[in-house]
Amino acid sequence: MTASGGPAGAIAPERVVVIGTGLIGTSVALALRERGSEVWLADTDAASARLAADIGAGAELPAAGPPGGPADLVVLAMPPEAIAPALADAQARGLARWYTDVASVKELPLARARELGCDLAAFVPGHPLSGRERSGPAAARADLFLGRTWAICPVSETAPAAVAAVTALARACGAQPVTMAAADHDRWAALVSHAPHAMAVVMAAQLENAPPGALDLAGQGLRDVTRIAAGDTGLWTQILAANAAHCAEVLAAAAADLDAVAGALGRIARGDEEAVKLLAGLLERGGAGVARIPGKQGGPAPSYAGVQVVIGDRPGELARLFHAAGEAGVNIEDVRIEHSPGLPVGVAELAVRPEAAGPLIAALAAGGWSVRR
Repeated sequence: MTASGGPAGAIAPERVVVIGTGLIGTSVALALRERGSEVWLADTDAASARLAADIGAGAELPAAGPPGGPADLVVLAMPPEAIAPALADAQARGLARWYTDVASVKELPLARARELGCDLAAFVPGHPLSGRERSGPAAARADLFLGRTWAICPVSETAPAAVAAVTALARACGAQPVTMAAADHDRWAALVSHAPHAMAVVMAAQLENAPPGALDLAGQGLRDVTRIAAGDTGLWTQILAANAAHCAEVLAAAAADLDAVAGALGRIARGDEEAVKLLAGLLERGGAGVARIPGKQGGPAPSYAGVQVVIGDRPGELARLFHAAGEAGVNIEDVRIEHSPGLPVGVAELAVRPEAAGPLIAALAAGGWSVRR
């Protein structure tokens, strides 16, 4: 291991093999390359490995393995079904001292690895909870994991040194490593990632045969709800199938609540005013759930004020707006943009600390921006 200039003085592995050069694998490789690690790349799709190498993620792995002997670590970046066979092959070839994966399901790969007789002392299941709607090496980013949780799921056989190596990998990529049992990971991932993806897909599927006039009314709310539905179909089929039991449990509970909403609305449509209370109660539960989502630095999510600014649809407008906020000494915690259909303007909603809203509004108004809280 060598010291690096990574986040918070993180220690990056010196020599790493990344097998699987999609979005996550290539992003891991790019992050490590920024920290001075030597990285070799492999993929069943040779063109994908070449593209990852061409964008600076590392060098293609020679057939004989890493030059100079085994690497410190192999990162298996592929769907859950493929992890165990790839692990068995990599260990048989002696590619590295330690091994980890980045698949979004943990129990299935572990069970298959046991069946195949893999060396579980050297294997640490892992999962960086980060991604994008786009896939493939061209969508990779070195900063994809900054501030994100990286689940690490050792088993009883896992060597402490292997856990230390994978923890160092996560930190070198800018992530926050969290240790948990594989079963807990899969149950919780179903709640916070896998089932939400399925629900976004279900809502997006309702739009398939929608009349064009209806979609002309689409706003940010619809885009927020359906954004992740554009993920890779093949990958998400494998993820949901690999975590089927936990996802089915979450979706069944959500379906019961949706049925309750539909029932309440049906009663309201028939003039039953008592059903309004039921509907309000369900909506309040949703608000309470959102309030429990941690903030960007962990812990309870802070309450932000929204400042809406009209911006022109032309190059440089967002840069001007952010510069103006910086000149006012205000940190923008989050931003969303709503475009006005058919008009050359949009509205940027800036989330800021409540005490900063007034000074920001005053500064932007003085600078000629059309702004409101």
